[in-house]
Amino acid sequence: MAERKPIESWLTDMDGVLMHEGVPVPGADAFIKRLKESGRPFLVLTNNSIYTPRDLHARLGRIGLDVPTENIWTSALATAQFLDDQRPGGTAYAIGEAGLTTALHDIGYVLSDSEPDYVVLGETRTYSFEALTKAIRLINSGARFIATNPDEIGPSAEGALPATGSVAALITKATGQEPYFVGKPNPLMMRAGLNAIGAHSETSAMIGDRMDTDVRAGMEAGLETFLVLTGLTKPDEVDRFPYRASSVVDSIADLVERI
Repeated sequence: MAERKPIESWLTDMDGVLMHEGVPVPGADAFIKRLKESGRPFLVLTNNSIYTPRDLHARLGRIGLDVPTENIWTSALATAQFLDDQRPGGTAYAIGEAGLTTALHDIGYVLSDSEPDYVVLGETRTYSFEALTKAIRLINSGARFIATNPDEIGPSAEGALPATGSVAALITKATGQEPYFVGKPNPLMMRAGLNAIGAHSETSAMIGDRMDTDVRAGMEAGLETFLVLTGLTKPDEVDRFPYRASSVVDSIADLVERI
């Protein structure tokens, strides 16, 4: 195998890597500080489409992680960019929060429930039966089905919550139509993120806490991959996957000196 080029750009997942259940992972602040001081391009990625980058900047800031808005990349932004590339100036019926609707407005999309080009499903803590019924009827009438990410569950203080992937499965069962998922593990999200910061896959790395999304997406996009053991994938699960991360480390703290 050819030796990889030195890492010049970094992509990192947020939940499970930089923070866990609202608390910063030890070393995350040092990692972000070192990235900013180095001047190297970097992005913090999340499959969560609820929040805008400005919202996430504020939420991270409250726990001591200063990540500039322009260095945050969400599945909502990736979805909006995908739709802008596919069908500029289109229309969409969106189920989601401000992170998704703002991203769609910013590319000039009109949000409509009258013969939209797309039904776009994102994350929300208040999925309504009425909205899902409308989505099903629009898809049955010809709207294309897009979902921001395939995550089946999301975390909360009370336990797991149904997320975009689970709700998409409900809509698929009712319509027979599978959505196109834009977020991880689709390498499209990674490539769009790299383009946003002017980076190249052969000199970039992806850090994640999940083998099935973060590492897979990074691998398929041609990045060097680092799995941290502070999130969902546990040490005894790593070898169960048919692919490997480039490196497995205990936490983000182990990567500070790599920058």
